[in-house]
Amino acid sequence: MITALFLVAAFMLVALGGLFAATDAALVVLSRADIAELAEKYRAKRSLRAIAADPSPHMNVVNFARVVSETTAAVLVTIVLSVWIEGPWLVLLFAALIMTVVSFVLVGSSPRSVGRAHPQAVVGLTALLVHSLRVVLGPIAGALVAFGNRVTPGRPRSAAFTSEQQLLSMVDEATELDVLEEEDRELIHSIIDFSDTVVREVMIPRTDMVTVDATATVGQGMGLFLSTGVSRMPVVADDVDEIVGILYLRDVARLAYEKPAALDKRTVGKLARPALFVPESKKVDDTLRQMQLDSNHLAMVVDEYGGIAGLVTLEDLIEELVGDISDEYDREIVEVENVSEGVYRVSARLPVDELGELFDLELDDDDVDSVGGLLSKELGRLPSSGSQVTTSGLVLTAERTEGRRKRISTVLVQRDQSAQPLVSERGPE
Repeated sequence: MITALFLVAAFMLVALGGLFAATDAALVVLSRADIAELAEKYRAKRSLRAIAADPSPHMNVVNFARVVSETTAAVLVTIVLSVWIEGPWLVLLFAALIMTVVSFVLVGSSPRSVGRAHPQAVVGLTALLVHSLRVVLGPIAGALVAFGNRVTPGRPRSAAFTSEQQLLSMVDEATELDVLEEEDRELIHSIIDFSDTVVREVMIPRTDMVTVDATATVGQGMGLFLSTGVSRMPVVADDVDEIVGILYLRDVARLAYEKPAALDKRTVGKLARPALFVPESKKVDDTLRQMQLDSNHLAMVVDEYGGIAGLVTLEDLIEELVGDISDEYDREIVEVENVSEGVYRVSARLPVDELGELFDLELDDDDVDSVGGLLSKELGRLPSSGSQVTTSGLVLTAERTEGRRKRISTVLVQRDQSAQPLVSERGPE
């Protein structure tokens, strides 16, 4: 009779442990706001509001009650087996096997899956029980948690995520399970990476800037605006490093409308507005915040020596978050083009790490950011059309040039078929 009662009690304790496991999994999934919303749907309004106000102690007491249920059930099963089986070692062996299977299936795996799949229903139905346990067993569970924190001083006390990488891993997992769209995943990754990105990585380099001489007339500036499609451009004096200010298309258009005769008499230097300067090592989130506060859409980027490294626009910073924003003046630039088997034509501005991803290689260089910069570094000088180097198992060949300075615009890349490192130069055929 007693053994039967013990078996029934053990079964009920295992079921109770499974309920606590499901509740714990559901509480992990739901946020405080989600739990507070449940108070409008279920009867246990006070309990749900109490859980939403302070979920951590409630989760601790649920885990404590689950452990007590499992442990007590294991003891009862061991007592029953000791009546049926002779020999203490056999009793312990069978008790361990039975409770391992029962605990894993009925307390561990299955209930937690239910809790994660239906968190609102589980928390709504168990809120009164959970809050009652918090009132009765809360001091004991709290004391044990405090003791555990003393034993492990480096343990974080309350954090849903211990690192950005853990958060990103959960986002990737949610995308694989179709909980999040791929676009949402990319946006979350961009937001996390945004604070670690510096202006140098997103700026328009000095060689690609559209500038106007300070002595040019406003009419010439208007012609440059119309031919390039930009709405703002730096005004330079004798050298690109001498920035007089920023010329705005809006100011030029207003002058053309109000005083058309002044277009060929007034210089752009007198119409330019003060420029905003930021160091190339500044974080993009800080730069975006500063440009918003100053109501500025363009900033000049200064290198460590005080020279102009390039410029960055508000559009460049926003594109770092949401991706490319194309307008009617943007021309589509193909970053990577498959020329033939194993041979790619890439833009000279392609980031080095993206080139590594193309060939499943780990490419990371602290000195340069782009493929063109890597080619120049390995050559030891500015490359010309046909210049070739081998680095990190890849053969880079300078292909097309553009502009008056004959800057390299595209590079042919393929794997190095030989084991011998090579640095050579070939002239154009």
